[in-house]
Amino acid sequence: MEKRAYERMPADIEVRLPYGNKFYSGTILNLSEKGMFISTKKFYPSDSMLSIYIDNKPVNLLSRVRRYRLTAGHLDGIGVEILNPQKKYLDFIDDLRSAL
Repeated sequence: MEKRAYERMPADIEVRLPYGNKFYSGTILNLSEKGMFISTKKFYPSDSMLSIYIDNKPVNLLSRVRRYRLTAGHLDGIGVEILNPQKKYLDFIDDLRSAL
């Protein structure tokens, strides 16, 4: 079993995901300092670069799609690696951890 460098926390956070000239919605189901899993119906190929806008905080994250998950043949979501996380994002993670 793979051991993560950073522990994931459960979440339920709405995000906006730009792709092409449109924005798509998603929900962060778990996250850490360096990654997250986002429930979305929009397919993003592995290794795609993706910006993530967290709606309730002024945070824009640059990420790379590392995997996608299919359930019963339908897209369930994507796992992303956060590239160079901003201080605002790391503070956001700290705030979430202290609230648990």
